[in-house]
Formats: sequence, structure tokens, C-alpha cells
Amino acid sequence: MSAGRLTATAGSEPGSAERATHHLRFGRELPPGVLSVAMNIPTLLTLALVLAYPIYYAAYLSFHKVSLAQLRSGVFPFVGWANYTRIFDDPLFMLSLGNTLIFTAFSVTLEMVLAIAIALLINQQHIWTSRITKFLILLPYAVPPIANGLIWAFIYSFEYGFLNRILFTLGLSHDAVNWTGDPGTALFAVAIPYIWRTLPFAILLIHAALQGINRELYEAASVDGAGAFARFWHITLPLLRPIIVVILVLRTSFAFAVFDEVLAITQGGPGDATWVASWYSYKKGFSPPFDIGVGAASAYVLAIVIGLIAIAYVGLIYRRNT
Repeated sequence: MSAGRLTATAGSEPGSAERATHHLRFGRELPPGVLSVAMNIPTLLTLALVLAYPIYYAAYLSFHKVSLAQLRSGVFPFVGWANYTRIFDDPLFMLSLGNTLIFTAFSVTLEMVLAIAIALLINQQHIWTSRITKFLILLPYAVPPIANGLIWAFIYSFEYGFLNRILFTLGLSHDAVNWTGDPGTALFAVAIPYIWRTLPFAILLIHAALQGINRELYEAASVDGAGAFARFWHITLPLLRPIIVVILVLRTSFAFAVFDEVLAITQGGPGDATWVASWYSYKKGFSPPFDIGVGAASAYVLAIVIGLIAIAYVGLIYRRNT
């Protein structure tokens, strides 16, 4: 800012010269990074209140005995690692963690395959089904998770379920299948509604990434004699790798925390066949005897597992790229 312009600005308002001089001096004395942080203090405080404090408080509860009696008295005795020891000594927690791993591996793998296939389909402008598919893929995303679980609970119903009716009509089965009542199929029966609900998110991200791929790469590959699969394997898939990592991290995180479909369809049954880690945390913290400390500890273990898997995803892809 020139001296004349500063003088003109200062003369237009009492005390403006002093404020302008202060701002100029302040900007020269502080590094740009410090100035940027100082200007974003309200944002940082908001993030601290919204994110950091709940994380801290959950960690605090995981190291204390917090049940109905302690909630009434307001005194939470410190128990150290006792809550964590309890969950690792509990066979039901280990079973829940194993079910969560199976659920996550199945749902994320199937979702990624379907998302890539459908995104490639709707990316083909000359195929008339692409327009219909673009509309249909948005519908599951608009359904609330609990409503989605209830809808599929009716579809799976042993007595009047629509899925069994289809099998009867097509002659594929002569006996009703108890999809959610059989321990061998219950966990996968919960995974299908979850995939149906979350699939549009992955499709939209992959479809957006496909729009950014230069068409000249495919034309050059075609001239060199590369077929459709070769073009997909050597051009499309490598260029989609960054967005695939993002989807894998997000979908794995959400799959590990699946809760709504379990609540609406099976409620952990039959027996403990669909007990997942989030359901274990919920039952421990919000069912008698309301041991919130154990529930917080199990939730933290789940968060650590999700973090390690996310780091492994990113590390694997980074190693391949380098």
C-alpha cells in the first residue's frame, strides 16, 4: 500500500491511520503461518469442542467405572486398564470382533466390485441403460438407515417375505428360507441391506473419477491393439487407485461401525451370530447393568483397529505408487 493511499484511507475515518499502521506492523512481525492460525482460532476452538472433547471424554470413561450407580452418585472411580482387560477376556467381544471383520471384508469387497462395474456402465454414454441407472442409484442413498433395515426385514421375513416368494415363483426353492434366523446366513443377510444403502456413495465417487480420465489414453491403447480388459487393467484401474483408497478407508470405517441394520433386522441374533463390535459396545453401555466404561473401552478398541486398517490401506497404495 502506498503512502498516499494510506493517508487517504486514514483520513476517511478517525483513528484509521493508527489501526492501519498496527495491522501493517502486525503482519510484518508475525510469520504467515502464525497469522493464519491466529485468524482461524474460532474454527479451531469449534473443532476442539465438537470433536476433541467427546474423544477425550470417551477415553476418560474407558478408564473409569461408570455404571448406573456411579451415574446416580456422580463419582466415577478410576480403574486403569480394567475395562480393557474385561473386554479382551470376554469371548463375546472376540466373537463380535471376528464377526465385524467378516462383515467388513464381505461388504467392502462386494461394494467395490459393484461400484466399479456400475460406474463403468453409467459412464458409457451410448448405452441407454446408463440414464436409468444414474437415477436409480440415488434412491438407496435417500433411505434412512433404520428404515432401510426395516424394509429388508420385511423382505427377509420367513412367513411372508418377498424374497422367498420370488424363489417360489421362479422354482428355485420349495421351502422357505429363514434368512435372518439361520446363524449361517444371518450375518450376510445383514450385509446385503448395508451394501444396498451405501453403494451409491462409492458409485458417485468412482464415476466422478472416470470423468477426469483423458479419453486419448484409451484411443492410443486401442490403436496399439489393447482390448477392453487390457484398457481397464492398465489405464482405468491405476488411475482410479487414489479414489479407491479413499473409498476403502471410508467404507471400512463405516462397515466396522455398522449398527442400524443390526438393530432393525436381527438385534444381534440368532443367538450371537450377528453380534458386531458396535452392537457389543451398545449392549454393554446401554443395557443392564449399563456399564458405560466397558462400552467406551470397546469403542476405543474398535477405533484403533479402524485406524490401523486405514494406515495399512494408505501405506500399501503409496508403496505401489512409488
